[in-house]
Amino acid sequence: MIYEKSFPVEAGFDFAGRVSGEVKAILTGMGLSKETVRRVSIVTYEAEMNICSYADQGTITLQVKPNFVIIEATDEGQGIEDIGLAMKEGYSTATDKIRSMGFGAGMGLSNMKKFSDTFRIISEVGKGTHLKMLLRIRKDPDSNQTSPGAR
Repeated sequence: MIYEKSFPVEAGFDFAGRVSGEVKAILTGMGLSKETVRRVSIVTYEAEMNICSYADQGTITLQVKPNFVIIEATDEGQGIEDIGLAMKEGYSTATDKIRSMGFGAGMGLSNMKKFSDTFRIISEVGKGTHLKMLLRIRKDPDSNQTSPGAR
């Protein structure tokens, strides 16, 4: 393990985007490729927005290993009744209030899967959801980067 940090995520949108911004800054500071930072930032942001939108609270954990990054998002929320349906692009259970803020387009889970090399979701209605996403660290084409932290 090279690096690990957990971030609490509160319900609501007062601090929405804070965790994904911190994760992006950490990975950029470690010298990871722009492509890796972009992909991890997308999945982290989508996971954070899901917690802000649908849960009472949650946690996002960042782990950086020599060849990959792991993002885990765990929430205490309403859970997902039909994961297959929730994974379809455009499907959303967002309230009108959430949609009025520009969220809830039904792309969150599908984007997390699309930008992850491995995606796992476990959910229980009334208890919450656990997401685990593994993303391989990719080099920028014009980079000499060999591992996280190398510049």
